[in-house]
Amino acid sequence: MYAAITLFVFMCLSATTNADHHHHPCHAPNMTGFMSVLALKGDIKGYGAFTYDSMGKKLRFRSNESHPMNTSVGLDLLMFFDEGILYEIDSKNKSCEKKTLHCTISPLDVPDDATFMSTANGGSPTIEGEGLKVTTWTGSTADMKGHYSMSVTMGCLPVWSFFFHESSSFFVSLTEVENEIKDPDQLLVPSYCLAVPLEETPEGTVNSFLNEFM
Repeated sequence: MYAAITLFVFMCLSATTNADHHHHPCHAPNMTGFMSVLALKGDIKGYGAFTYDSMGKKLRFRSNESHPMNTSVGLDLLMFFDEGILYEIDSKNKSCEKKTLHCTISPLDVPDDATFMSTANGGSPTIEGEGLKVTTWTGSTADMKGHYSMSVTMGCLPVWSFFFHESSSFFVSLTEVENEIKDPDQLLVPSYCLAVPLEETPEGTVNSFLNEFM
């Protein structure tokens, strides 16, 4: 599996499709759906429901809840990217941890400084219902010393993303996406978390969405 994914990444990053300099990074709409996080070594790190507020830059991700997997990490995360805050929530014990969010790049949105790489068709563009046209964007994550490659539909719905870092690399994909926030309460800080103080971050530690799976 690792070899197959590596080959796929290489093909994507080596695409010679003519770059249209009129392309500008788009931004994802509000979304609800399911997200999977896969380490490029083949381990399933997490799978679960997500809710994303594109304007407020807020993300709730609950893994290993309705679809438990022995190899996945059970997480309930609430992230405020603009504010730089990450909550790790334990709803069963009514507790949470409040941390500084160091990497403010959302795994579901193309950054403003992303570079357009190519436009490609998955499947068949000539058979109705059998093709998917995507644009691919690349860039660096300075705060995590890595790079990313994101592919989105023409309506800017993220399909898959690759994140390459010094210690670990991940493949993130979305399914069953709907352009709405079905449950706005998912993006609210639970009452038992409101008074929780911001934890001090140990030197050398980076708090981010992907670091939760390392």
